[in-house]
Amino acid sequence: MEFDDKIPIYYQIKNYLYHQIVTGELDPGEKLPAVRQLAVDVTANVNTVQRALTEMINEQIIEPQRGKGNFVTIDVDKIKRLKDKLVKEQLTIAYQELHDLQLSDNEILEELRKFMKNRGVENE
Repeated sequence: MEFDDKIPIYYQIKNYLYHQIVTGELDPGEKLPAVRQLAVDVTANVNTVQRALTEMINEQIIEPQRGKGNFVTIDVDKIKRLKDKLVKEQLTIAYQELHDLQLSDNEILEELRKFMKNRGVENE
């Protein structure tokens, strides 16, 4: 995993795991890798990974089971709310950056329509 020096590593690990949960790479109720294995997988310190997992436990996105490990919540409503939160965060960033380019709301919408219409054309 490539880390951005401007963002805390534990936060990036949380977002990595959030993405896996929201996209279904980690299913509701599925066991997460052990902390040490996860640290190896993302090339981070065990304590940093544990901090990310602790926050996710506090957010009730993952659930610890004593002696068995950590599991993705089976509450699909929480996963849906997590996805909505992540989408809102990404839209907020894009919206602010486009406004910083002096685009109005209508111009942003028009640019988004053009982008969506033409995004496949550029890849051909």
